[in-house]
Amino acid sequence: MAWQKIETGNEDVVHDVAMDYYGKRVATALSDLSIKIIGVSNTASHHLATLTGHQGPIWQEGNPNEWIQAHVFNDHNSSVNSIAWAPHELGLCLACGSSDGNISVFTARPDGGWDTSRIHQAHPLGVTSVSWGALVGSGLLDPVYKLCSGGCDHIVKVWKLYNGNWKMDCFPALQMHTDWIRDVAWAPNLGLQKSTIASASQDGKVIIWIVAKRDQWEGTVLNDFKTPVLRVSWSLTGNILAVADGKNSVTLWKEAVDGVWQQVTTVEP
Repeated sequence: MAWQKIETGNEDVVHDVAMDYYGKRVATALSDLSIKIIGVSNTASHHLATLTGHQGPIWQEGNPNEWIQAHVFNDHNSSVNSIAWAPHELGLCLACGSSDGNISVFTARPDGGWDTSRIHQAHPLGVTSVSWGALVGSGLLDPVYKLCSGGCDHIVKVWKLYNGNWKMDCFPALQMHTDWIRDVAWAPNLGLQKSTIASASQDGKVIIWIVAKRDQWEGTVLNDFKTPVLRVSWSLTGNILAVADGKNSVTLWKEAVDGVWQQVTTVEP
């Protein structure tokens, strides 16, 4: 598998990296509270913009070299550790998980304002990661709003929006990890009647959760990496999982026909 080294010019710790849908731009989140936007091609990369003054705002692009602040959400009283946009079918919705233990969901209104809903004390010790559920069933005709979250309590939880209120949708909560949850990722399902969540933990394990009989979630250990696992990310088709661990490795995993997860390749830095 071909790979490309992207020169970002970053002089600080990079906490997170995200690429746009078309694979043309990369955003890097830095310890100095800034975000750098890098343009990439098959042969080169170049700096497009640096976003500064990042105290929790949401940014909107004006043109490729100019960014304006569109809105500021300040509902949390501690660090915001994870943010995630909902699938586009659900409209403009942003979920935020914070060290204050709460999850907030901001939904854009047609008049340009934002509605706010909250999951109070979703993880009392702190929320470390949030991820939106994939659409299932009738989809656009009757969309179902679901989230999964991970916390410092070693627990993964699934949430569903009922009549304007978020309620836990997994009983019991998903408990197989023995240390902080570092990341959760709900897999795309391409419209199929299936739900799959990957969770990564400080305990070194990645667990794959699927809905089994009687709507109960069951977990399977994908692998014990013997080092903290920091990020998990699904491919757009939901069949390949990328795992980033504390030993500076990125590995790709795929489920075999017999249901066993196998390592496809290692992405060398």
